[in-house]
Amino acid sequence: MVTVQVPAAYGYCVLVAVFSIFVLIWKGVKVGGARKKYKVSYPTMYSKDNDIFNCYQRAHQNTLENYPQFLVLLFFGGLYNPIVCAVGGAIWCVARIVYALGYYTGDPKKRMGGAFGYLGLIAMLYCTVRFATGLLGWF
Repeated sequence: MVTVQVPAAYGYCVLVAVFSIFVLIWKGVKVGGARKKYKVSYPTMYSKDNDIFNCYQRAHQNTLENYPQFLVLLFFGGLYNPIVCAVGGAIWCVARIVYALGYYTGDPKKRMGGAFGYLGLIAMLYCTVRFATGLLGWF
């Protein structure tokens, strides 16, 4: 049996998770505002004739599609190195904001400004793999 002790600095990972919730709420509010502005009523997910609304919706949806992986890497990797994971997670969150702001212009190519978020994910992935291999006694 392996006992895992949660380091005090793990609190930073928890705070980054809370920050990520605010990012999701902000994106949801932005979609709601775009829905009202562009007159796209519920339950329509994507507009057939308004690509700007679709950019708002897609920015939010893409973040939701990637959110489970983000949380897994943040929480498990944080057990190996909470500071690296918290910084990586914060980078990911900020990048998702940049991604959305680029997408909100109506030019989907401008979303790529948020690509630096992958640096945060890679850092968290590294920590998660190190945590797993440490539990298995490989390193």
